[in-house]
Amino acid sequence: MKKVVLAYSGGLDTSYCLKYLKNEQGYEVHTVLINTGGFDDAELDAIEKRAYELGSAKHANLTILDKYYDKAIKYLIYGNVLKNNTYPLSVSAERVFQAIEAIKYAKSVGATAIAHGSTGAGNDQIRFDLIFQTIAPEIEIITPIRDLKLSRQEEVDYLIKNGVHYSWEKAQYSINKGLWGTSVGGKETLTSKDPLPSEAYPSQLQKEGEEKVTLEFKKGELVAINGVADKPSNNIVALEKLAGAYAIGRDIHVGDTIIGIKGRVGFEAAAPLIIIKAHHLLEKHTLGKWQQYWKEQLGNWYGMLFHEGQFLDPVMRNIESFLEDTQKTVNGKVFVSLKPYHFSLDGIESENDLMNTGFGQYGEMNNAWTSEDAKGFIKILGNAQNIFSSVNKETYE
Repeated sequence: MKKVVLAYSGGLDTSYCLKYLKNEQGYEVHTVLINTGGFDDAELDAIEKRAYELGSAKHANLTILDKYYDKAIKYLIYGNVLKNNTYPLSVSAERVFQAIEAIKYAKSVGATAIAHGSTGAGNDQIRFDLIFQTIAPEIEIITPIRDLKLSRQEEVDYLIKNGVHYSWEKAQYSINKGLWGTSVGGKETLTSKDPLPSEAYPSQLQKEGEEKVTLEFKKGELVAINGVADKPSNNIVALEKLAGAYAIGRDIHVGDTIIGIKGRVGFEAAAPLIIIKAHHLLEKHTLGKWQQYWKEQLGNWYGMLFHEGQFLDPVMRNIESFLEDTQKTVNGKVFVSLKPYHFSLDGIESENDLMNTGFGQYGEMNNAWTSEDAKGFIKILGNAQNIFSSVNKETYE
């Protein structure tokens, strides 16, 4: 019997795909869920049970949090990546790594085809297909929802017809949770005017007042919170728990999809936003002007290519090498205040702080040059614009 691996989430779309591939296409369906931080053990067990009930020949849950951090999130932090200065690529990065692990799994079990439940109207179809066709061009890609142009109701009707009696009623809000943030979609995000209501977000306000938190970075990585050292992936989870109690990190991202239409999605990403902003502040103190300039350019490119599924392009490895090299001096503590619905960065402490020099204090005192040195520097600095002005007889009126 021909074998297909289905990238499975337990949701309606992939449940339909499982039944369809088995019943209508005659495949032996193997399902795999790639956990990038969105599922706890109980949820993973429930999804595995559901997969077997729907007819999966073999199901696997693969948790890849540390690999996801090492290969992706680390560089998103190094690059201070926020899509359109807003969105920390919560779902975009997740899908790329789910695709990589799913196609590797398909190869390992000898599948001749791989399937996913994306529609033809979004970004995920591109991220999955680009990865699949690059890593395993010999494996056929099957996309029942996209190919059949199915509505949600048609999926529900098919499942009911085939004896699946789960409750598939459409939730008012769709939630996608992962290590690097949670996306929230609802009727408000389908138009341009209305915000998401507070109750749409998974984390609700639990704490009032203010709480001080100290984040410690070593070579750009978050290595400790409030003096407690742990691996970065665990620190992200811990910080999310702390900041989530203050309902921090809510926003709505508006951007250009890969297929050319505008998209709008709500998200909640307390830890990612705090980490990126804290890391960026530390860099302002510990990196030179041109390091910061080129990091901003390459970080934006890295985020854009990642968002659009181009993670396997070799230029991404080149950019990662540059970003990692810039982090040698990004060491120290960042002091953060958590408050209801927002946070503030109070300051930093670092042995690599470039403010801690004997050369001078901005706007106060110079110790390493004389007033004549300053006058000469300013005169030479103005040469280019003075020459242009003189040659072109500019009046500046």
